[in-house]
Amino acid sequence: MEQAARAIVEADPATPAGAGPFGLRHVGIIMDGNGRWANRRGLPRGLGHRAGLEALRATVRNFVDLGIPVLTVYSFSSENWSRPAAEVADLLGLLRLFIRSDLNDLNRRNVRVRVIGEREGLGADLVALLDEAEEMTRTNTGLTMAVAFNYGARQEIVRAAQELAREVAAGRLAPAAITEAALAGRLTTAGLPDPDLIIRTSGEQRISNFLLWQSAYAEFVFTPVLWPDFDRAALDACIAEYGTRTRRFGGV
Repeated sequence: MEQAARAIVEADPATPAGAGPFGLRHVGIIMDGNGRWANRRGLPRGLGHRAGLEALRATVRNFVDLGIPVLTVYSFSSENWSRPAAEVADLLGLLRLFIRSDLNDLNRRNVRVRVIGEREGLGADLVALLDEAEEMTRTNTGLTMAVAFNYGARQEIVRAAQELAREVAAGRLAPAAITEAALAGRLTTAGLPDPDLIIRTSGEQRISNFLLWQSAYAEFVFTPVLWPDFDRAALDACIAEYGTRTRRFGGV
């Protein structure tokens, strides 16, 4: 996982350029509420996840239209493996479906796909799909869509710290050279700007181990809208709320 992520950064170290409304450069979304959306309609949870996939497709199109350079979506956390086996299988199937059915369209839209998270232990066919999505879109210059799959921010930080520790132990790095920038450069989001805005749908007000390091100074918007209902109006409302904030980054 580390080597794959670093290879992407080394191949294209440039930070995505441009900005969307209110100077937004990077938005992270915790896509929550698929199960509740289905339960309220008396439907199986799996149909909620399928409706959530449609919301993701629409959201990607909206981000392209708005000109926001980076979107990171929390698609599957490292803790989600504890869900019922049938639901996990359904979620993995949807990821496969999304890559197989949408990759060509994303490529045509000049979207660059990055996958952040652990790949160790995943099936070979799934790893191959993730690699294919990144390789096909690697040189695209439009929206960067980072998919947080099998991702946990604490695990990501631990991995980065272990890599730095190995470099110190090998004599390639002095302890004093372990800076914020050095650690950030070993995260799976290396090369991307830190998120300006984190959105969580469904009304829950927690970040669930998502981009802990990167979101130190992000603004948070928690919307009651369930993810399958997250349309352009809901996105615009979140962005408008962000526009009312004053970001001080610890200053006055």
